[in-house]
Amino acid sequence: MTTIGILGAGQAGSTLARASVAAGYTVVIANSRNPETLTGLVRELGPLASAAYATDAAAAADVAFLGFPYSPDDLLPAEELAGKIIIDNNNYMVWRDGHFPDVDSSLKTVHELRQEQLPASKIVKAFTHVQFHARAQIRVPSDTQPALIRLARPAGAADRKALVVSSDYPEAVEFVTDFYNDLGFDAVENSPLKESWRSAPGTPMWRHHVDGQSREELVRNLQLARRLGR
Repeated sequence: MTTIGILGAGQAGSTLARASVAAGYTVVIANSRNPETLTGLVRELGPLASAAYATDAAAAADVAFLGFPYSPDDLLPAEELAGKIIIDNNNYMVWRDGHFPDVDSSLKTVHELRQEQLPASKIVKAFTHVQFHARAQIRVPSDTQPALIRLARPAGAADRKALVVSSDYPEAVEFVTDFYNDLGFDAVENSPLKESWRSAPGTPMWRHHVDGQSREELVRNLQLARRLGR
């Protein structure tokens, strides 16, 4: 049984924990405070979930999920995460994160910066364009569910959506592809990390992040992406 260590118990981390447990994964979740503050969430998630301090969650994890934006000043449990696949669902948002000159100049992507921050780990960009919250405009009752839950479909469903996965490590892409499938989505690879700008906010594929897109639509929209000034 794969254990997902979820670092960050906000909206993204808690929603992924719910989806993961429902798919049969074990989760260990941590926040910036202490495990006791997560008692209610763990009780809700059931016996496949537990809470821990971030260092202990990282150590217990087979695969980790970072549920918070990139910051060059982050103090991460690098030793405990060494050699492990790390799912990074961050998007570069200047209004929130400030400017990173290397990203602004297209020299690097924010996920390459995360890889540099955790050089002994295997960073994979995933879950970046599926919402972890309810639809902003509620049309039908199911819109109150996070899109990660609302858009999930069984394999082979005609209306199944696809999500991007990008990494410099094939084994990380393989894991996320299987993980996506277990959670109800197809995967479209867009590797390596230096190409992950194609699924950044403002690109053609991003325009469909609310209600999702098929595998064919996602492949086409990734190909249509153009960097500013090119």
